[in-house]
Amino acid sequence: MDEVEIEDGFNGIFSFTPDGGSLVGHAPNLEGFYVAEAVWVTHSAGIARAVAEVLTTGKSQIDLGAVELNRFEEVQLTSSYVKETSMQNFVEIYDIMHPLQPRESPRNLRVSPFHARQKELGAYFLEGGAWERPYWFEANEKLVKDLPEEWKPKDRDAWSSRYYSPIAAAEAWKTRTAAAMYDMTPLRRLEVYGPGAVDLLQRVSTGDVGKKPGAVTYTLWLDDRGGIKSDVTVARIEDQLFQVGCNGPVDLVFLNKEAAKQMQEDPTKWCTIRDITSGTCCIGLWGPKVREIISKVSQDDFSSTAKGLRYFRTKRAYIAGIPVTIMRLSYVGELGWEIYTTADRGQALWDALWEAGQEQGIIAAGRTAFNALRLEKGYRSWGSDMNTEHDPYEAGVGFAVKAGKVGYYGQAALEGRSVETAKKRLRCLVVDDGSSVVLGREPVFAGGKPSGYVTSAAFAYTIGKPIAYAWLPSSINEEDKVEIEYFGKRVEATVTAEPLFDPSMSRLRG
Repeated sequence: MDEVEIEDGFNGIFSFTPDGGSLVGHAPNLEGFYVAEAVWVTHSAGIARAVAEVLTTGKSQIDLGAVELNRFEEVQLTSSYVKETSMQNFVEIYDIMHPLQPRESPRNLRVSPFHARQKELGAYFLEGGAWERPYWFEANEKLVKDLPEEWKPKDRDAWSSRYYSPIAAAEAWKTRTAAAMYDMTPLRRLEVYGPGAVDLLQRVSTGDVGKKPGAVTYTLWLDDRGGIKSDVTVARIEDQLFQVGCNGPVDLVFLNKEAAKQMQEDPTKWCTIRDITSGTCCIGLWGPKVREIISKVSQDDFSSTAKGLRYFRTKRAYIAGIPVTIMRLSYVGELGWEIYTTADRGQALWDALWEAGQEQGIIAAGRTAFNALRLEKGYRSWGSDMNTEHDPYEAGVGFAVKAGKVGYYGQAALEGRSVETAKKRLRCLVVDDGSSVVLGREPVFAGGKPSGYVTSAAFAYTIGKPIAYAWLPSSINEEDKVEIEYFGKRVEATVTAEPLFDPSMSRLRG
C-alpha cells in the first residue's frame, strides 16, 4: 500500500465545538426555535431520535446535558476561545484522553480572588468551566510523612496516577482532624430578588423554600416527568431576597424563562435574577477546629444554639471587619461554613482566616481531597451521579421532596413513586482489594452480566479503601458482590450501606 498513489480524494466539512459535543436544545432568546448542530454521522441517529422526542413529547429519553445548547460559560462564547478550542478538538478527536486531562490553552481566563495565595502555596491547577481550580497544594507535601498508617495512600496504576498526588490524602486528613480552606468560588450563585421571588422558587423546587429569612434549603428542580434537572441550595437572605447555589448556565436560562412566564401571568409577581458568581467569592472553612479559628476574627455567634448558626441556616456577619454572608453547609461532611463576600474583599478574607488558623494547623485543600470526602459522605454531584434520566428516589435524594407539597414542576410525575417502586438505584460500592482505584464510567457486572456503570469514584482516605457510586438494578442489595471492569480487568466490589462516614450526622451538627 505504501507504493499506491492516491488518485481521488475529498475534503469534508466538520463541525467542532469548544468541548467537542453537539449543540442541541431550545434557543434561550427565541421561543419555539430548536437547534441541532455540530452533529457527526456517528451521533446522527441518536440526536435525531432525541430531537424528535423533544419536539413531540417535550423530553428526550436520554439526558442531553452533554450537548445542551446553553451549557457554555460566557467567556467560552468569545470568537477567540471558540476558534482555539475547536481547532484543538480537531487535533485530538481520536486521541485517548484522560478524564481529568486539562486543556493547555487558553488558561487563566477565570481565577478567584484567592489565586495569588494559592500559587504561593504551590497549587496544582486544573480547569473547569474556564475556572482555574486547585486540586492539591505542594505546600502540604511535608504532611504526607506525618500521616497515620491507616491514612497513608495506596500505590496506584499508571492511569489513575495521572493528575493525582498523594498530597490529597494529607489534605483529607487535615480536613477531618483540624481545619481546611476550600475555594468554592467557581460554583454558580444567583441572586433572586423581588415580590415574586418566593413564588417563582416555590413552583420550580421540590422543597419548601418559603421558610423565614435565615433558612437554607437543599432542593431539586425537576422536569415534567420527574427527572432531576438540577439540585440547588436556596438561602432566604431577606423576605424578598434569595441566594441560589446552582450547577451552571443552563440553570440560569431555565430560571430566567420561568420568571418571565410568571410575570406575564401576574405582573405584580416580578423578580430579577442576577448571576453574582464573578462579583463574589466563597471559602469553605471546614473541620473540627474551625470554631476556634473563627472566634479569633469575629464577634458573631457561630454556635449551634438558636442565637448562633445552626445547620442549614444563614446570616450576615463580619469576619475581621469584612462583611460576609455565611451559611452552615458542608459538602465534605465536617463542621463549618460556606463564607461569601464580594470579590474585592476576597483576598483579605483569605488572609484573615489563614492567619487566625495557624495555631490550629489550618491548610488550603484542593478538589481531589474534596471529591473523596464528599463521596465518603454520600453527597451527589449533579451531572455525574444524576440527571434527567433519574428521579429523586432512584438517585437517593428523595429526602429533598417535601411531603405534601403540591404545585411544583414534576410533582404529578412523582405521585406513586418511592424508593420501593424504583427499578434502579444509585448504590455505594467499596472495592474489596482495598487498592484498585477506578475513575468513573466503568461498566459494572452482577452475576457475570453487565448491570450498570460507575458515576463517581475516589480513594476514600477516611476508611482506607477505594469507593465508587454506580447505577444498578434495584434487585441488587446491600452486601451483594459486583465487579467493575477496569482496563479489561474485573475488580470485585461490595454494595454497601451509605453514607460511609458519619451516618449520625454528629460531625456536621456539632
